Amino acid sequence: MSTATSTHPDLPPEEVRRLAEQAVGHIATWTDTSWARESSRVWRAHGADGGTWYVKIHQNTRFHHREVDAYRSWVPRLPAAAPTLVTADSALRAVVITAVPGQPLHGLAHPPEQQQHLFHQIGALAAAIHRSAAGPFPTAEGVPALAKVERHLEAARPYLNPGDEKFIRSTVARAEGVPPLDRVPTHGDFQLRNLLLDQDGSLAVIDFERSEPGPAIRDLVRLADAWATQPRLCDAFMAGYGRELTPAEEERFVIDSALDALSGIQYGTTHSDAETQDRGHRTLARLRAQDHPQ
Repeated sequence: MSTATSTHPDLPPEEVRRLAEQAVGHIATWTDTSWARESSRVWRAHGADGGTWYVKIHQNTRFHHREVDAYRSWVPRLPAAAPTLVTADSALRAVVITAVPGQPLHGLAHPPEQQQHLFHQIGALAAAIHRSAAGPFPTAEGVPALAKVERHLEAARPYLNPGDEKFIRSTVARAEGVPPLDRVPTHGDFQLRNLLLDQDGSLAVIDFERSEPGPAIRDLVRLADAWATQPRLCDAFMAGYGRELTPAEEERFVIDSALDALSGIQYGTTHSDAETQDRGHRTLARLRAQDHPQ
């Protein structure tokens, strides 16, 4: 399935603009707010009669359905601010959502005490996400199939550092001894750039295209890059989260972090996403250092 392309690089395709205006009225101005990567297609839309919305075209059908399903199921149960789905079109792979106030936490500097308070809030938000299901999911989840790991290794091999592949293989091999974990709603891309801080100190979470049921640890993997050199932030997060990780979760955290790093390096190099690629390299370097402390 393919979506239409726009004849103007700063505007959504005509049929997507029409979808938005049918839902919210005439749009006076469009502003391209896409991330600095080829697959990101997001615009801020200001209504002629007031109001602001975001319009997004997903890169594939899977991401589209994940985001729409999240908005229609567990996202409305969050106590923190989150966008609301206005309309969606699966043929266009497009959504129109409400705007929420705030700036992404990524790149913002705060004094140490405020940082710890923020990570306590982030931990409480993660816990709210993981408790947001209407009922339990029927099955537990193990580590992803090894065939997927091999595909990522094949694509990322030219960009790995010496010793990375051996470390990844040995880490994944440990998965056989880890029991499956219960599944909960997960954001799937829970990191600072998807967390917005408003002037009143409240947090909002955005971007649910990677949302799906999975082990709770899934949402700690990418966020851990933010506290890698600041253990007090990790402590603050876990205090807000409200419980310690189980031994099985601790083990899965290492395994899933290595797999996410590999995926990030592969994705970043093929989608012009330097930030994701760099995070993958940092994560592998950190895990290897922890595996063989000096």
